[in-house]
Amino acid sequence: MSFLRLSAYLFTVLILSATTLQAANIPVPSTTSVPEVAQDVRIDCNSDEIVVSVSTRSGRFNGMIYPRGLSKNSSCLTEWRQHDTPVRYTLPLRGCNTMNTELDDGGVEYFNTIVVQPHLKLVTNQGRGFHIRCRYQTQDNTNTITNNALTVDLMEAKPLTALAPMPGCTMKIFYGDPGLHEVAENVKIGDPLTLVVQLDKQDTYGISVTECLVRDGLGWGEQRLINSWGCPVDGEIMGMFQYADGQTRAEVHFQAHKFPYTASVYYQCNVKLCMKADGGCDQIAPPNCGGARHRRQAKDLSEGTPATIEVYSGLYVNEANDLAKADQDDSVYSERASEDSICISQRSFAIGICIAGLVLMLAVIAAILILLARRRNKKITSSNPDSSIYSGPYTNTAYSHSS
Repeated sequence: MSFLRLSAYLFTVLILSATTLQAANIPVPSTTSVPEVAQDVRIDCNSDEIVVSVSTRSGRFNGMIYPRGLSKNSSCLTEWRQHDTPVRYTLPLRGCNTMNTELDDGGVEYFNTIVVQPHLKLVTNQGRGFHIRCRYQTQDNTNTITNNALTVDLMEAKPLTALAPMPGCTMKIFYGDPGLHEVAENVKIGDPLTLVVQLDKQDTYGISVTECLVRDGLGWGEQRLINSWGCPVDGEIMGMFQYADGQTRAEVHFQAHKFPYTASVYYQCNVKLCMKADGGCDQIAPPNCGGARHRRQAKDLSEGTPATIEVYSGLYVNEANDLAKADQDDSVYSERASEDSICISQRSFAIGICIAGLVLMLAVIAAILILLARRRNKKITSSNPDSSIYSGPYTNTAYSHSS
């Protein structure tokens, strides 16, 4: 009887545990206020930056805004504490993961993805991601050049030597062979890349690529690649530019590299123009990096150079394993599950575990009861008083002997 009472007690405890777990999964109305998510987002495309204006329904914003992938100790992250909306967030065109791509109509599009997170310390599911795009139209090869430390506009620049208009200059980074025209945008460390600097087709000017460097886009670090003479600083990172016939195109092959704390890299070069007439470009491109003519060559580059054009380009370089998995730090998107997967809510899973445990416990109790019943039957059989070790009756007869 004591065993039956113990079994009944265990059964009652299991039922109470299941009931308590179900009650714990009942949602309780929260008394805290729900964070205000972004309701309206507007952008202004300026000459050197993109300004994003974010408004909320309550007219207040308490949280942070940052480019996707730069949420950890980034200078591109901005915080607001109970600030009136709209809040204005500024994205530079040459940093903070902002990249650009050329359009078919000759324009340039700058793009980035920002995360609006209504919390100052945590990444929550109230955060929203916005893909920002700004398109700029270029007309008549309007570029900015530097001449004797002065910044002028090419459309307003006066001819210096020849009467030919200033050509446009572009920098592009291709994946592998540039003849395949595959522009590199998202690569991994070690991928073969080709940086191409090209001047518009004309017969007046040639180019010499100098002072190239790579930046992290955060203002934290940079690395020189090509010096002021056009020679490589570290040949293992980037070699010497190869110039095509006509000296209007230069390219260099290198392997993708990055800074350890960010995936975005930005390349910048100064392109010095030279006059093809009378062999004006023969002394500067390609450069002589032997060492003896560096001082003379630097003097030739500074004298008689019509203009200097600054070109730049950027791309994303990831670790080898980063391309196989999504970035979980700044994820604000939902992913659709495959058709073969089964989704179970936390409450249903807990109830199922309780039921399975209850059934298992009942099975164990039943097995124990069966074993005890068998042992009791054996004891009753062995203690029966009608049984004997003799098979038949016996007599106790005494014999006497008389002489």
